[in-house]
Amino acid sequence: MPTYSTEAIRNVVLLSHSGAGKTTISEAMLLAAGSISRLGKVESGTTVSDYEPEEAKRQISISLSILPVKWKDWKVNVIDCPGYADFIGECEAGIRVADGVAIVVCAVSGVEVGTELMWRRSEESGKPRVIFINKMDRENADFGRIVNELQEKLSKGVVPVQMPLGTHTNLKGVVDLIAWKAYSPEEVEIPDDVQEEAKSFREKLIEGLAEFDDELMMKYLDGEEISSEEIIDSLRRSVRNRDVVPVVVGSGLQNVGIPQCLDAICDYLPSPLDIGDIQVTNSQSGEQESVSPDSNASLAALVFKTGVDPYVGKITYLRVYSGTINSNSQVWNANKGQTERLGQLSTICGKTQEPISELVSGDIGCVSKLTVTSTGDTLCNQSQSMLLRAFELPKVAYSVAVYPKSKADVDKLSTALPRLLEEDSSLEMRRDVDTGEMLLAGLGDCHVEVAIDRLQRKFGVEVEARSPKVPYKETVSVETNAEYKHKKQTGGHGQYGHVLLRLEPLPRGTGFEFAEKVVGGAVPKNYIPAVEKGVTEGKQEGVLAGYPVVDVRVTLYDGSAHPVDSSEMSFKIAASHALNKGLTQGQPILLEPIAKLQVVVPDSFTGDVISDLNTKRARVLGMNPENGSQVIEVHVPQAEVMRYAIDLRSITQGRGSFVMEFSHYEEVPAHITQKIVEQKAAEKE
Repeated sequence: MPTYSTEAIRNVVLLSHSGAGKTTISEAMLLAAGSISRLGKVESGTTVSDYEPEEAKRQISISLSILPVKWKDWKVNVIDCPGYADFIGECEAGIRVADGVAIVVCAVSGVEVGTELMWRRSEESGKPRVIFINKMDRENADFGRIVNELQEKLSKGVVPVQMPLGTHTNLKGVVDLIAWKAYSPEEVEIPDDVQEEAKSFREKLIEGLAEFDDELMMKYLDGEEISSEEIIDSLRRSVRNRDVVPVVVGSGLQNVGIPQCLDAICDYLPSPLDIGDIQVTNSQSGEQESVSPDSNASLAALVFKTGVDPYVGKITYLRVYSGTINSNSQVWNANKGQTERLGQLSTICGKTQEPISELVSGDIGCVSKLTVTSTGDTLCNQSQSMLLRAFELPKVAYSVAVYPKSKADVDKLSTALPRLLEEDSSLEMRRDVDTGEMLLAGLGDCHVEVAIDRLQRKFGVEVEARSPKVPYKETVSVETNAEYKHKKQTGGHGQYGHVLLRLEPLPRGTGFEFAEKVVGGAVPKNYIPAVEKGVTEGKQEGVLAGYPVVDVRVTLYDGSAHPVDSSEMSFKIAASHALNKGLTQGQPILLEPIAKLQVVVPDSFTGDVISDLNTKRARVLGMNPENGSQVIEVHVPQAEVMRYAIDLRSITQGRGSFVMEFSHYEEVPAHITQKIVEQKAAEKE
């Protein structure tokens, strides 16, 4: 691939609801540019961007793909992102390194949940946008209805710059409302039967631009003729100021309107130079500084993705924001404070890599086998060490406990998991200290299933996924005293230990306390640590259902010893039995973890969400309106919301989101305690 100047580069991220056709459009762009000779299909798993076996199997994008498209005098780095909500972490990475956004909308379904979500994310990121209305070849495709819907639901600044020439099986091409030409696929005059509709759309386009352009407004009000060049100049400014969002149209599957879409991306979306200076943090002083997006400036490159190839090893994807990065050179990793040796740089198209000597400012590429660098790191010159802002990953919402299937899998799991997490930083792995389970957490059930598939395919580790255990605890509800005498006579020295313990309930969250108030040396000082050890070990398993004991103070207040037969072991055994007896007498109760849940849902779903939470024994703490949504805060037993990511998606059609964190422990209702105790007894049997 030839080297392009920064000015000739466009970095655009494709975003949409799942199934709107981003992958097909990116495939059609490669075909239009001559990079491929035939159009791959999602259904048959032959597209350039969906190259992972999990993507072919599920027929959805799972990871972002970089597709460099050589179009006329430009290089367009198309970033094809997943549309499925479970993989929004990949979209965050794509949005971060793109300079513009192309939102794909289906001509039949219109504005869907994912469309609104991606619109909101692109709005927050401050990136200029274009909209591509896809699937105009489908039955019931309706351009006018979709444009109205976009203006009502997304922004009044949405203006068509093209319209379709026919629909469904009669889709022949597109009409360019600015150049006043039609393409079918060659350039032709606009047919008479669509001239009136095209004039109406062109009028609305000029009106939309005039709102943000005083000069154009004066000409328009004076009834003067406005040239195509004036419209293009005004549109370019308005798009880059994010006042206007141009709409282009076509069909990825039929390859209609794709060249015109590429023209619109190159004409209206900014180059890395147009974005202007980049804000960085000086590694030494911690102060904010600006760097120029010039190829001759000091180097600043952001690592936005890490891939793991079974044959090549680790592949690091990076975007250069300033300066130039060269193959076979040394760079400084500002996050790790270490030098990193670079091998051969490559541009990447799907899974295919093409070696290059350098990456200039604004370009995207990859390099293999870096040792210390991970996603979110900044590569720069050691003499001018700086940090680029990384991207925020969404919080995990769904967990499973993973159990290796064989002894060999146990050994491989410890090395495979860090590599899996390196490849997908939106996953989390932790060991639950209470249950001892290894928990794998992601953004949803599909996300976690894909991670488990990858563990097997890439690292040869087979695991079984189960629902995580709930870390229940036990405590006593009344104060009680317990005595136990451990006496055993055998040949030679016998065993003798005698303790009296007092058990007192403590306030929730206090923990477990051991104290001693022995007077007159009834229990010799040297045996008290053994008593404490017996109590500490005994509290790991309560008497109700075998859960750890908390919020109890155990006091050793009396006992007796034998001058010959007493030993540390005897007192440890006596303490353990006395504790067990005391717990049984102390009217034991079960405690369950309570989570604090913050649920954000559109107003229309508030009632349904609260009804569902009520069935989960939740207590509503408060509700606050926020940007047309309700933020509902509740306390809810953790056992009831293990699969809440799936439940909430189902109730709100994917529009709701939530954040969950541990709050405190509370007593389990008696009827539920009975069920848990019976279940635990059945497991033991």
